[in-house]
Amino acid sequence: MTTLRPVLAVIGAGPAGLAAALAAAARGVRVVLIDSAAEPGGQFYRQPARGLGALRPQALHHQWRTWERLRDGLGAHLAADRITHLSDHHVWCVQGRSGDLTVHALIGPEQEESVAVRADGVLLATGGYEKVLPFPGWTLPGVVTAGGAQALLKGGLVVPGRTTVVAGTGPLLLPVATGLAAAGARVVALVESAGPRDFTRRARTWVGAPAKLAEGASYATRLLRQRVSVMTRHVVLEAHGTERLEAVTVAALDSEGRPVPGSERRVVCDTLAVGHGLLPHTDLADGLGCRVDGPGVWVDDEQRTDVPGVWAAGETTGVGGSALSLAEGHIAGRSAAARLTGTAPDPREWAPAARARTRLRSFFAALDAAYAARPARWTEQVTDETVVCRCEEVTAGAVREAVDTLGAGDLRTVKLLTRAGMGWCQGRVCEPGVAAVAGCALTPARRLLARPVPLGVLAAPADPPTPQ
Repeated sequence: MTTLRPVLAVIGAGPAGLAAALAAAARGVRVVLIDSAAEPGGQFYRQPARGLGALRPQALHHQWRTWERLRDGLGAHLAADRITHLSDHHVWCVQGRSGDLTVHALIGPEQEESVAVRADGVLLATGGYEKVLPFPGWTLPGVVTAGGAQALLKGGLVVPGRTTVVAGTGPLLLPVATGLAAAGARVVALVESAGPRDFTRRARTWVGAPAKLAEGASYATRLLRQRVSVMTRHVVLEAHGTERLEAVTVAALDSEGRPVPGSERRVVCDTLAVGHGLLPHTDLADGLGCRVDGPGVWVDDEQRTDVPGVWAAGETTGVGGSALSLAEGHIAGRSAAARLTGTAPDPREWAPAARARTRLRSFFAALDAAYAARPARWTEQVTDETVVCRCEEVTAGAVREAVDTLGAGDLRTVKLLTRAGMGWCQGRVCEPGVAAVAGCALTPARRLLARPVPLGVLAAPADPPTPQ
């Protein structure tokens, strides 16, 4: 077998990673597709475990035909040995410089061994993760993230409970609520903190995106058919229960984001799926020294970062949905193939994807602004007894004491004084909530390691990179 050179390591097998891998492989570049999941697809196209024998997995998905094209394209490149797919590989570090990069990944569910993969270029398609803001009772069993509920449904073919409230803010809540209801869960309420006025102010943007309008209308119709109560400009104030979740208190919000006195109502449920939007995964980019612009990784028109030999695409550059991820991945894959083979990139080759990227970025910027009406004063409802860092069991009171009494003026000092963010997640889950309670700016963390690594792996002699 003749080994193709150069080698592009694509990290992440969601929509962006798959589109990039297919585009690069089709242009003569050897691609190593590295992903932490057992099957490709990412969160958006998460597949049920093969042993479950799902008869109609397409019933759980949107844009299934697009997935089929990606799946079949990947299969063809795998058969032709143009792509190597490393599943169950958890990347924890990327080292080196353009033309000589090494990707380090932990293997399998145990994650006790690491492999190194050599590449000439790296494309980061690491996606995003959920933002969850703390509130009284959010640590009760039965309270899950909205994306977690969706992952259970798509990957495990199970619903997290019988009677569910879906709450928070953001477009993810709609597919989660409709998916759970269609799977047999009784979704008693969809509680969204944004309101109709937040969307009518941007009517021109919605008119320019008819496909997205149709998608939203489809979700609304399905919710109506399932008799789900949709409560806009409302928020979950508290989750109640002893051993597990038993009910939630929901209240209306005034124009300033405060709960309206007397509007509180108790909703009985055994599951609360809650989320407040998504944040880009930038850990690997941080370790490489890539510029982070706002919450996402900065890229140019070719999806190149400011670190030579490193591209980024999809949610890691800014949250914008699967269609935007596909467009960015296609551009990044074509650019990487041209740059790594020493040919001049021709932007005309990806002009349709570039137009889609511009249009979708504008749409999601407006959508994010509409959902930014999430309760501006939510920290006022967080009691001192509320745990804000679950790993280290740090309360809001301890964070406030660090600021008010001990003089902490930034997130790092709060962390040092309270241990908030020093646990297993290293602040990935709790940092937005801790920062808001402390009144500090949420600054990007510079981490050399993108995930926890066993000491035995760090202490072991370095293995030579695996040739591809």
